[in-house]
Amino acid sequence: MNIDLQFPTKDKTRGGIVAGLKAEMQEVLEKNILPFWIDKMTDHEHGGYYGQMTGNYELRPKADKGAILNARILWSFSAAYRVLTTVAQPCSSAPYKPQDYLNAATRAKDYILEHFIDKEYGGVFWSLDYEGKPLDTKKQFYAIGFAIYGLSEYARATGDREALDYALQLFECIEEHAFDPAHNGYIEACTREWGEMADMRLSELDANYPKSQNTHLHIIEPYANLYRCIKEMQAAETCNYVPAIGSVLPIGITVPVELVARVERALRNLINIFIDKIMNPETHHLDLFFDMDWTRGAGRLESYGHDIECSWLMHEAALVLGDKTVLEKVEPIVQLVAKASEKGLRPDGSMTHEANLDTGHSDDDLHWWVQAENVVGWMNLYQHFGDEDALQKAIRCWQYIKANLIDYGHGEWYWSRHSNGTLNQDDDHAGFWKCPYHNSRMCLEIIERF
Repeated sequence: MNIDLQFPTKDKTRGGIVAGLKAEMQEVLEKNILPFWIDKMTDHEHGGYYGQMTGNYELRPKADKGAILNARILWSFSAAYRVLTTVAQPCSSAPYKPQDYLNAATRAKDYILEHFIDKEYGGVFWSLDYEGKPLDTKKQFYAIGFAIYGLSEYARATGDREALDYALQLFECIEEHAFDPAHNGYIEACTREWGEMADMRLSELDANYPKSQNTHLHIIEPYANLYRCIKEMQAAETCNYVPAIGSVLPIGITVPVELVARVERALRNLINIFIDKIMNPETHHLDLFFDMDWTRGAGRLESYGHDIECSWLMHEAALVLGDKTVLEKVEPIVQLVAKASEKGLRPDGSMTHEANLDTGHSDDDLHWWVQAENVVGWMNLYQHFGDEDALQKAIRCWQYIKANLIDYGHGEWYWSRHSNGTLNQDDDHAGFWKCPYHNSRMCLEIIERF
């Protein structure tokens, strides 16, 4: 895998530095990340993508297939196709072209619609077996959010009304079954039939509370993308979804005003939830777990990767809304949350995962996703607020990624390095949680923003 990484550039101007970052990230995107998923994870026998490759590169064709993995693959290839056909020229020496990325995205979309969508009760299944049969049928709203994210991005990239149709149906599922009208916010999960669940945890690593920062973060993210998608398709006069009759009509019929307004209201409300409920007013970190009435639970926990990720996703939501009053409220908060995340920064530019202040335990592993979000979060501050120190933080983290996390031999990135620098190969190289989303998004964000 021949990747020419030569940053820092000889051009020491800010423009030259950013251009160097962009060039390197596009090389990594097109020669390291995306080819891995096409070459090594495409399931040609049963459709879609394989469910797992271990940290020791053992492909497990019969591994379960997760909704999160498949939705993130859908988002990644859809976004890559869109950006590399509208914003940037694809790398001439890359093994694949934008049409190949579209084909990969379409494979993911078709598989999700055929196998993950619950055609009886709505929503998406949490997991399938390797043949595509439902395995864990619970409705985790985090996963439904990612399905909206992927489908809306596919619609943005292609104008596909079927993808938008399903994204809007899933929006309705979340609003109907997850929204808490008494206390505001969204619960974690339901049974397949939308009944109550005793264990609502997203994973075994999480505390069992009905509301979490993580799920809200990955609902505001797809809602912002869905709202942006609708506005873009309206502007292009290609959006013809009519929910009242559930069908596609000739081009020129727009999304009903009330539906657009409902998505907008939900997005505005989520921004306020982060500011008023989730952000700790004393520390500006995001608290992680909550009871139904928003009482904070599970102790004093800090997740530095989620802090920096939230700083730019919350800002993105406000920018998508385009409301000056909302932006004036959000932008000081964006900078405070990013500043709080600095607690996890190390001198080499990397960022640790999280800490429990009550027990003193700290997860000092240097996870791939945390580093990717670290870069985007600081570049967001540099782009919008002219923060030169933030640019330097992003550069240092990118240097760490290049030296420690990119797998130049096999493709993709390692899960993490331990704090002592040794490689973590116990966790997956690709799998239920290890997806081409955080790292491809980092590359695409920098390419598109600058």
